[in-house]
Amino acid sequence: MGIFALLRARLPALGMEREFDFSRHTTIGCGGRAAAAVFPASKEELLTLFRVLKQEKIPYFLLGAGANVLPAEERFDGAVVRFSRMQSLRREKSSVVAAAGVTGGALLRFAEKELLSGFEPFTGIPTTVGGGTAMNAGVPARHFADLVEEVEAVAEGEPVLLKAKDCAFGEKESIFTGKTAIVSVRMRGTEGDPETIRRTLAEYRGKRKELPHGRSMGCVFVNPPECPAGKLIECCGLKGARFGGASVSNVHANFILNEGGTASDVAALADFVKEEVRRKTGILLREEIRRFRAEHT
Repeated sequence: MGIFALLRARLPALGMEREFDFSRHTTIGCGGRAAAAVFPASKEELLTLFRVLKQEKIPYFLLGAGANVLPAEERFDGAVVRFSRMQSLRREKSSVVAAAGVTGGALLRFAEKELLSGFEPFTGIPTTVGGGTAMNAGVPARHFADLVEEVEAVAEGEPVLLKAKDCAFGEKESIFTGKTAIVSVRMRGTEGDPETIRRTLAEYRGKRKELPHGRSMGCVFVNPPECPAGKLIECCGLKGARFGGASVSNVHANFILNEGGTASDVAALADFVKEEVRRKTGILLREEIRRFRAEHT
């Protein structure tokens, strides 16, 4: 029995998709296929899913908005766990409790409607609440970690409740890598006035318009202490560098654009950029993207 048929038989009530195509569900627009994608709608369904995956020894990969993911070209004989049906949003005093699948846009619209400030710097970032928390997404002015109070998650198949201090937040990283699935996040806002919130949102929208257009993963590398990664890459003469159908953006050198290439093209170009920067400056850049290799899952 194939993986999709097995999951369908064991989990008939869960949303499911056969032959999940990574190229259609990641912002970089490349990659292979997975045998199945599963869409739990609640913590209870997520716990049930993990029990079945463990019992049947089915490998899995957690995927949010797919914005900072570089998938493999190879077929993944496993299940992709998606959170798009986990959409609850509520206010508790000056905090917002958002389910993992809530998009950044939905979070911002809710906060604006509730006159809660603090979320505006996330304007235009293609993420979900779960994915943004896991990678500690953000801009220099603010990251998710600056607002997170508490995270409800499933670790090793068991529910856990973590305070922000337990999440090991760092520069574009956290404890939530690999197999710990975020269920919901409590984020702290501050009371704001509508005019100020609207003005701040507009300012951040304007800044996002200056970033490269096209299929990308956003910034590929974390900014090292010495200098912004984009500046280092530019100073190494790598703007416009190309491998196959992938190129370093001429607008912002920390972006790699997929212009009809493969995941292998993008990976090779990222490796080349990292090595050239190390060779010319002595600085080893750290990737903020997640590379997905089917054989390592």
